[in-house]
Amino acid sequence: MELKDTIRTIPDFPKKGIMFRDVTTLMNNPRAFRQAVDELVQPWAGSKIDKVAGIEARGFILGGAVAHQLSAGFVPLRKKGKLPHSVLTESYELEYGADAMEMHTDAIIPGERVLLVDDLIATGGTAMAALKLLRKAGAKIAGAAFLVCLPELQGDTKLTNSGVEVSYLVWFAGH
Repeated sequence: MELKDTIRTIPDFPKKGIMFRDVTTLMNNPRAFRQAVDELVQPWAGSKIDKVAGIEARGFILGGAVAHQLSAGFVPLRKKGKLPHSVLTESYELEYGADAMEMHTDAIIPGERVLLVDDLIATGGTAMAALKLLRKAGAKIAGAAFLVCLPELQGDTKLTNSGVEVSYLVWFAGH
């Protein structure tokens, strides 16, 4: 099955000129979802991965499934103010403002190998903030895995240039 064919494209969302890649259609298809999880896991199978960190919200869905397959723990990286315990925070810039993500201070034991998972890598702003947050907690970054890459926006290059091995399953030209 071609996973790319199961991802819906929505023109002009969330603003004019953006081609939004909607992975919920892939997740709604049991065969495609299973294949995607298996393919996300494959490069890391046999590696020592202690935790999988998933970026809110679709990264939770994928990251939880990947963590299960790798027999690893799962760490949710949430938007500011959503976690109930003491947190580490990392602020970052978006194309249209600023945001922050948080994780529990006790989610990572320093030295643990962590795989970052999310649905899509575009400019890399959110993923770079996630890496900073994980490193702040003492994680050793095993790599980063995404369903979709938009290579023209060079987020994957930013991660690679910061010393992180990046994998993705499909790519789309343009934004």
